[in-house]
Formats: sequence, structure tokens, C-alpha cells
Amino acid sequence: MFSFKRKPLSIPSADEALPGRPEPIPTADTHFVTGAPLKGPYPDGVETALFGLGCFWGAERKFWELPGVLVTAVGYAGGHTPNPTYEEVCSGATGHTEAVLVVFDPKQVTYDQLLKTFWESHDPTQGMRQGNDVGTQYRSGIYYESDDQRAAAEASKTAYEAALAAQGLPPITTEILPAPEFYFAEDYHQQYLAKNPAGYCGLGGTGVACPIGTGVDA
Repeated sequence: MFSFKRKPLSIPSADEALPGRPEPIPTADTHFVTGAPLKGPYPDGVETALFGLGCFWGAERKFWELPGVLVTAVGYAGGHTPNPTYEEVCSGATGHTEAVLVVFDPKQVTYDQLLKTFWESHDPTQGMRQGNDVGTQYRSGIYYESDDQRAAAEASKTAYEAALAAQGLPPITTEILPAPEFYFAEDYHQQYLAKNPAGYCGLGGTGVACPIGTGVDA
């Protein structure tokens, strides 16, 4: 999924972004692993979370493997272009990051536990890249759905930044913003590593444990 082609490392303005299209691009109807409806309706009592942590192929697998996660989907978030295609996002001219939508049962897995998975599954200090994957689409982000999620996200960032600093690592560059519109990616991207077990996954964490979600007081 990575490319050595030079990409813009700043997010375009709304005026600079590609125009997109009024209708959603086609995607899968059901989750390849669980068979659940990808776009819902979801069961009563579930919650949603939205994260960006680099290449969404590997990022999605990190979450669907967690007990209590009912549905995951990959897509595009945080940009200006409506209903973008993968090629448009890769150009750097939409402003979107590759994102993972997580539908979870809070009685089985907490939002803090999702945050722990998020922080430990990538390097949140790299800005507009993850390893060999370079560009605005690979930036790190937590997109909160409620005030409780925002508070938890900010607390987890503070705690993890302290843990990283203790190991000599630089400050976190992760953006924490209200959840924007989420555009589902094309069918072939959904649950990509379940369909292609030997497929590319460029994610790599820092090796530093995050205290959030373990019962350790931040």
C-alpha cells in the first residue's frame, strides 16, 4: 500500500480540495468476517468509535479481533471532498485520512480498551506518515462521538505521551476532533486482510504500553 511517490504533507483547504460526488461510492453490504450488516442497522445498546492510525487494512484487523466489537469498516474521514474514491484520497487532494469505524458493545469492551489498542498499534508521533506510508491520509486521529469519548481520548493522550516521553520519544501528533462525516471505502478494502491474509500491513507500534484500559490510573 505504500508508495515512494512524493505526496503533499499538508491538508488542502476546502477551495483546493477535489469536488467529489453527491452519491456514495459502492461498497460491501456485510462484514466479510462476521456477516453483520456493514452499514447497519446495528443492535440496540452498541456504540461507535472512529480512529485513524495509518493504513486502514491493518488498522481494521486490530479492532475486529477484539471481543465485544461487532462490526468494523474502513473509509475516509476528516477531509473536504464528499464521497471520495481511494485514488482521490491517495492523491492528497481530499484532506481525508484513512479511518476505521468500530461498532462495539460497551458491556463487553470499553472505549478505554479501544483507545489502548489504538495507541499501541501505531506510532502516533510521526505526523503525516506511518513508517513507509507517507501522506496526509496516514495521519493519526481520534474522532469522538460524545463528550465522554472526548474526555477519555484526551486523558489517554496525556497518559500515553508521558509514557512515550519516559522512553525518549517525541510528542504525540494525533488529532482529537469531533467525529466528521465517515465515507465507506470501496468493497475490496473492507476486511482486506481477512480476504488477503498475506496482504500488506505497514503498521508498527512504538513498543511502549499504554496505561489506559488496564485499570491503571492515568
